[in-house]
Amino acid sequence: MDAMNIEMDALNKNKTWDLVPLSRGKKAVGCRWVFTLKHKADGSIDRYKARLVAKGYTQTYGVDYLETFAPVAKLNTVHVLLSLAANRDWPLL
Repeated sequence: MDAMNIEMDALNKNKTWDLVPLSRGKKAVGCRWVFTLKHKADGSIDRYKARLVAKGYTQTYGVDYLETFAPVAKLNTVHVLLSLAANRDWPLL
């Protein structure tokens, strides 16, 4: 339960979604919780982690969705990619 509360707090803090009324004749996409264990280097349990994921497989092209999902990258990941590009003279488009 603590892992789920932490995830919900993070989603609310980041303003992940806006609650809006459902359009007439449309069905909401369901969601489910995915639970994982994070382990320390010695194999002991570090923490429990929970993620809320959408059941995107229930959507029908052209009926249920028109937008493309774009995952959000962490700032550290962007810094690493920019550092690699600078060090290896990769073009940035």
